[in-house]
Amino acid sequence: MIRYISLLLFIGLAWGQDCTADDGTDGAELWGECYSIENTTDLHLGNNGLTGSIPPEIGNLTNLTYLGLYLNQLTGSIPPEIGNLTNLTWLDLGNNGLTGSIPPEIGNLTNLTHLNLRYNQLNGEIPESICDLNIEWSSSWSFNISNNQLCPPYPSCIEDDVGNQDTSDCP
Repeated sequence: MIRYISLLLFIGLAWGQDCTADDGTDGAELWGECYSIENTTDLHLGNNGLTGSIPPEIGNLTNLTYLGLYLNQLTGSIPPEIGNLTNLTWLDLGNNGLTGSIPPEIGNLTNLTHLNLRYNQLNGEIPESICDLNIEWSSSWSFNISNNQLCPPYPSCIEDDVGNQDTSDCP
């Protein structure tokens, strides 16, 4: 099993699988070999200059425990398929250009202990389902959604922990 996935494997995920691994699962071909992507547990792609949007196929990586796409130039919305990643303990999408609202499916990530969405352009209301997460809300290391455009009212579990928000476009 491949524990850490490379940038090239992420490219394979984003633009479609092109081989079948020995275990019969979808894979990505690298250096003439076909590697299963379904058993990947850690995706460390922070600070890699990635552009474009997070592909909805990310939701197929159901064994992920760590997803780090921070400090890139990702745009578009957080795909609702992120809610399929129920084994995630760490989700870091901070410091990108993500837009749209936080999908309510985020509440499916009940094993999550770290959530960083700071310094994006997320807007709208925060879904109440965020309170289903197993996070120490008052720790900015465990939870940080500051410097977005998220609108009140905020869910009671995070009301005091949303950080700076540009609410000028909120109703």
